Amino acid sequence: MFQGSMVALATPMHADGSLDWPALDRLLEFHIEAGTDAIVAVGTTGESATLDFDEHCEAIAHTVKTVAGRLPVIAGTGANSTREAIALTRCAKEGGADACLLVSPYYNKPTQEGLYLHHKAIAEAVDIPQILYNVPGRTAVDLLPETVERLADIPNIIGIKEASASNERTAELVARVGNRLDLYSGDDGNGLAFLLAGGHGVISVTANVAPQLMAAMCRAVREGRPDEAREINRQLDGLHSALFLEANPIPVKWALQRMGLMEEGIRLPLTPLSEPFHAPVLDAMRQAGIEV
Repeated sequence: MFQGSMVALATPMHADGSLDWPALDRLLEFHIEAGTDAIVAVGTTGESATLDFDEHCEAIAHTVKTVAGRLPVIAGTGANSTREAIALTRCAKEGGADACLLVSPYYNKPTQEGLYLHHKAIAEAVDIPQILYNVPGRTAVDLLPETVERLADIPNIIGIKEASASNERTAELVARVGNRLDLYSGDDGNGLAFLLAGGHGVISVTANVAPQLMAAMCRAVREGRPDEAREINRQLDGLHSALFLEANPIPVKWALQRMGLMEEGIRLPLTPLSEPFHAPVLDAMRQAGIEV
């Protein structure tokens, strides 16, 4: 249903942590002009964990209104409470989102049956395309391929963002559900390998600061030019690492501030990028040809 370079969009904020709507509009236009294939709003990179319910819904609706159908908008609506995830997903549908991205419930560590029933309940409650999101490093729970295969039977579950960075996991997902679900990498460093193994796109942090290169890399794979994709990815390797020197989205928001696209606002408990990491992020940006 979706493919290519899908930016996991950072949410612009003022220095006091309030949402910066004009900066969000500028950022969205930046991605539309750069060739990004889809916007993922208010996910992990968008600081969904620190936006309250009303802000979350407003950010989704504002993004949809600004994009105005020029790109698909996928709304992050996951939560570790099934009821809250249903409420957020309803809100996203009412706001006009094209699909929703639902992270596995974090902290409470459900069983595989609990994960299945959680996603089943949301899919049955809200008639909108839904994408599973497995990121064990953040949630402390792993959505296993056999559970994904069960969930693939639910008509409006249309894909999975897999962020385990495991080539073996990618191969198993391609074998089990590659002809039934869209498969998206959630790990920039493993994105090219994921695409070459049969994935359909990358939900990318790196695309925030290098959208043209990420879109070109994904397009080269899709059009059967793997050597060109590898060459583009070599330019991006530094960013794939540097943007995770501290917890996402700390480095990417600092980089976007240096590009003049937003202020350095970020919400506690996250803090601005530590000074020792400034030089490595700048070096990675220059390697990718980004003016700072």
